Amino acid sequence: MTPSASPTVGIDLGGTNVRVAVVDRDARVLAEERSPTPLEWPALHETIVELVGRLRAARPDLAAVGVGAAGLVDRSGAVHYAPNIPKLIRVPLQEILTQSLGVPVVVDNDANVAAWGELCHGAARGISHGLVITLGTGVGGGIISDGHIVRGAHGFAAEVGHWQFDPLGPTCACGEPGHWETAASGSALGELARARVLAGEAPNVLARAGGDASAVTGVHVGESAAAGDADGRDLLAVYARQVALGFAGLANIVDPELIVVSGGLVELGDVLLGPLREAFGAHLEGWRYRPAIPIVAAALGERAGVVGAAALARDLAR
Repeated sequence: MTPSASPTVGIDLGGTNVRVAVVDRDARVLAEERSPTPLEWPALHETIVELVGRLRAARPDLAAVGVGAAGLVDRSGAVHYAPNIPKLIRVPLQEILTQSLGVPVVVDNDANVAAWGELCHGAARGISHGLVITLGTGVGGGIISDGHIVRGAHGFAAEVGHWQFDPLGPTCACGEPGHWETAASGSALGELARARVLAGEAPNVLARAGGDASAVTGVHVGESAAAGDADGRDLLAVYARQVALGFAGLANIVDPELIVVSGGLVELGDVLLGPLREAFGAHLEGWRYRPAIPIVAAALGERAGVVGAAALARDLAR
């Protein structure tokens, strides 16, 4: 059967925001809604239903819904655990939303969904072997092998943010010490920046937060670095080295053709990717003697999640 020409809905269910978009078969976002992510399950369910309802009011022809959820998502679309959404535990999300929304729904891990979006419509088109790494509230990963997303035995593969990077490091949101996420996420960049600000070492970053050290986030670091401030650029270089160490370790394991960087921090472009590429080569085994592994921004930007989820739902829309 030929897939329906009707658009599908993509939902990016992250630790900070819920994003919902109507997406056509050419990956064009036709309409979009977003809301902060509630931490309690009933409120989260209500938010999803409300946002989808707003979009369906204008587009009643929506054929199916795809969801990318930040957590351990099994092959039935149940979320077993989500470290950045504490109350989303053992929730049969696909089953519940299918009933609530009255259309076919498919649920997968958010980073897998972003990887699928980039493989179908973005920077990974034509790639057989690659990595898509999402730098946001946490760190997510999607592994492309022979043109497919690697999901593992239970659907939990590529939880790269929870690789124990430093056993003596800070405690991760999941409760374990020193996971890569504690050094490489957008949240980690904010933590690093606040420590520098309190030490009096990042005045320009502090100024961009209105002089309130507790309000400093990775966004302020990015703004400062993009403006050419020395303290912002230094902070971003330290952060890039932490990200690059993980990239090199993963590249040594899976040997990708390409690494695609997704998530909110990708909006910084070469301000982040420049120091990241430089640090990456220094930690990759035999980098002088192997083909180069380009590190590129996700072509879909922050919309990789919603576009990928909508593309995943397209197989249901028949």
